[in-house]
Amino acid sequence: MHPIPPRERLIFALDVPDATLARGLIETLGDSVEFYKLGLELMMAGGYHELIDWLVARRKKVFADLKFYDIPATVGAAVRLLTNRGITFTTVHGHRQIMEAAVEASSDVGILAVTVLTSFDRGDLDELGTGIGVEQLVVSRAKQALAAGCAGVISSGLEAEAIRRAVGNELRIVTPGIRPGGNRPEDDQKRVFTVEQAFAAGANHIVVGRPIRDARDPRAAAEAIQASIASALAPGAR
Repeated sequence: MHPIPPRERLIFALDVPDATLARGLIETLGDSVEFYKLGLELMMAGGYHELIDWLVARRKKVFADLKFYDIPATVGAAVRLLTNRGITFTTVHGHRQIMEAAVEASSDVGILAVTVLTSFDRGDLDELGTGIGVEQLVVSRAKQALAAGCAGVISSGLEAEAIRRAVGNELRIVTPGIRPGGNRPEDDQKRVFTVEQAFAAGANHIVVGRPIRDARDPRAAAEAIQASIASALAPGAR
């Protein structure tokens, strides 16, 4: 795994309803954020690919978080259309054939496998009929992701240590559901971690959305998280 510049450890979730608002927020954040996640909301709003090109032209990193889940041929065709665009990561759901199709189709986009959504807990898995716990399913999918050639996985910090024990440092772990001040009553994320907890558990990147987007001063909020990351990664921090 190549060294990761510290300020690229923070991925900001650009969850806004249109590309104009997105550009304004990006301009506000300036050099406090180097890596952006563009998800389904922006994809459906229009101007998604143009926004990717705009970010890449400004030397920002792009994570196209589209969580592909379809028959392997369709997933492969979709991933192929993302290649050679300057995109760093995209996501697929962590099923073996889907991961394999995505990896085969990609020439330059790192495939991240979604293990278990951070809005899910054991009760949700029971409803799906998996019959196993969250950690067991996450580790199983991480092993399959490594075998398929994925660049990494999306995982809660709660399972990051178990992934590291199972696959070592072969996969990047990207951890959403980060709440610098802890969870909030209105939050839809059930399995959350603080910045420091996530990196101590083995995460390589954290995804932060609302704590930056909804802050009175988004740039200051992003810089505070960058400072927390630097502290968490300092020698002897763990």
